[in-house]
Amino acid sequence: MLRILLATLFLTACGGGGGSPSTVTTVPPPAGSKAEVQVLFMGNSHTAANGLPGMVASMVRAAWPGRTVEAVEAPGWMFLQQRASDRASLDLLRSTRWRFVVLQAQEYSSSGLFTYPIDGAVALVKESRALGALPILFPEWPRAGINETQRIYDLHLSIAREAPACVPPIPQAWDLSLARNPDIVLHAPDGNHAVAAGSLLAAMVISATMTGASPSALPNIEGVGVDAGVQSRLRAVAAETVIAYSPRTGCAGDPVGS
Repeated sequence: MLRILLATLFLTACGGGGGSPSTVTTVPPPAGSKAEVQVLFMGNSHTAANGLPGMVASMVRAAWPGRTVEAVEAPGWMFLQQRASDRASLDLLRSTRWRFVVLQAQEYSSSGLFTYPIDGAVALVKESRALGALPILFPEWPRAGINETQRIYDLHLSIAREAPACVPPIPQAWDLSLARNPDIVLHAPDGNHAVAAGSLLAAMVISATMTGASPSALPNIEGVGVDAGVQSRLRAVAAETVIAYSPRTGCAGDPVGS
């Protein structure tokens, strides 16, 4: 993971993106929340940008009609190594019986010359499991023009080998879309963050990991700043990707749709 940009620079670089189509909060849910599917996102600007948690919540709701879905973002932007010892984050993790915990922001060397610890991520995966949630690691998309998909994906697989967690093939979906649909812009101008279409593609792969439903069956998601035609093409890419690379890799037998 690249070092986080200052918030003001990030906002300038990433610009648009549209609002969140579902309920997303950045504080703990109310005591006694009645949502049947509660999803906790722990990450940084890559998670926060473009309302990605709300996109995922809308897709889970579409795949599981009739179920109530709530997405919550943990406070602050930090790497997983920092998150694992952050009191507010741990209190939030322990506050509710989450169905899914999505973990993004494993630090990695942009040059490939250095190794960063994974024990924080491993600890969060283990605690999520112990609390009854399915942990989902969020490998980020490759930076623009840089061949780093396999390195990013393998890093997250190495965490899952230490503590079972799903590893959705988000980087591979981006590579396929950029090859098939070069006219669809996924990267923000900084070459690191996502515009709305890129976040939506990642959300499609994450939702498929959660529900087991093919992205091809998803409806268009309103209010995300991506037109219907582009959404259709992204669904096709996401569906092809999850066939080639199982999003349930590392899930360790967690039943789909439970």
